[in-house]
Amino acid sequence: MIERFSLPYSEAADRDLRERLARTRWLDSISGSGWAYGVNREYLRKLCEYWREVFIWREQIERLSLFEHYYFHSRSGRIHFIHERGHGKDPIPLILTHGWPGSFIEMLKVIPMLTDPDTYGGDAEDSFDVIVPSLPGYGFSEPPFEQGMNTIRIAELWVELLQELGYGWFAAQGGDWGAYVATALGLHYPHRVRGIHLNHIPPYQCFGNQAEASDLERSFFDHVNCWDEERGAYDHVQRNEPQTLAFGLNDSPIGLAAWIIDKFRRWSDCEGDLERIFTTDDLLANVTLYWMTGTIGSSMRLYYEDRCAPLCFNEDDKVRVPCGIAHFPKEAPFPPRHWVERRYNVQHWTEMPEGGHFAALEQPELFVKDLRAFFRFLRLL
Repeated sequence: MIERFSLPYSEAADRDLRERLARTRWLDSISGSGWAYGVNREYLRKLCEYWREVFIWREQIERLSLFEHYYFHSRSGRIHFIHERGHGKDPIPLILTHGWPGSFIEMLKVIPMLTDPDTYGGDAEDSFDVIVPSLPGYGFSEPPFEQGMNTIRIAELWVELLQELGYGWFAAQGGDWGAYVATALGLHYPHRVRGIHLNHIPPYQCFGNQAEASDLERSFFDHVNCWDEERGAYDHVQRNEPQTLAFGLNDSPIGLAAWIIDKFRRWSDCEGDLERIFTTDDLLANVTLYWMTGTIGSSMRLYYEDRCAPLCFNEDDKVRVPCGIAHFPKEAPFPPRHWVERRYNVQHWTEMPEGGHFAALEQPELFVKDLRAFFRFLRLL
């Protein structure tokens, strides 16, 4: 069953957030250390002050409410999603899936560009019906009440959601966890999925054998190992003991902000300057969504579930539906193209001039242009 959903706002919860921010117990720091030990304290202090005194969550709720929000009552709980119809002729149903530590908010800039291309410098024939769900346990989607909510199960839920909406077939796009879900859709539901578009490639171990690797391939393995050593601490914690960390993040808004915003700085193409790419309100809207819904713990559990039942390819498996790849330069590590082509039916590959992990939010015009180009090819099939 599907029902309309009005985004909630609580004055008491808003007041509680500001009171907690005012009571933040600050860490000491080493003078001149910048971001060497993690999130810079002075940056976080300024962010806290802005969050407490300037940021208005009610206004963000009003902005988010400009879109059509719904609940899908699935067997695994309520799934929140946005559904916006395309304005052109025969729009393609397209499901966009976000990742961690993002949310459906990542996709808000691109939704009108995809549904109404004529207004945004495109061709009306390139329109899409856009569906943007919140992953289970993220934002307004209910936390899973049983173990086993992994990306393969989420792909199954998306098929059920699209069926409930009346779509016999659809296309899928994803980055981060969304790329896992889109891959699972293409791999397991080729009769329902017309094509997939990815700006992230999961998982790396499927693509090559280190013992037989070329110099280029060994360089990629070295990059993966270095990235994992220097930047993979969050992944190790969330795959093994997500709940232990989540108690602290769920109780401290500034701790939550530090954990999330550090990833936006590290993974985006911002050259260390967050405001170069993101507005402070965009960053805080995403963090505040996690805070107000109390879903940081349930969002992190997806890492544990993925470890227990990872998306992987058997020896003869391949995503045979057409696949488009958008490689944004700061999305790393990213496997060599010939490895990707072993497991995906790659019909479209774009090396982007700029952009990182949060592609739809960082570079919405480039993101949409590539989606239009790839799916324009599919419209001709």
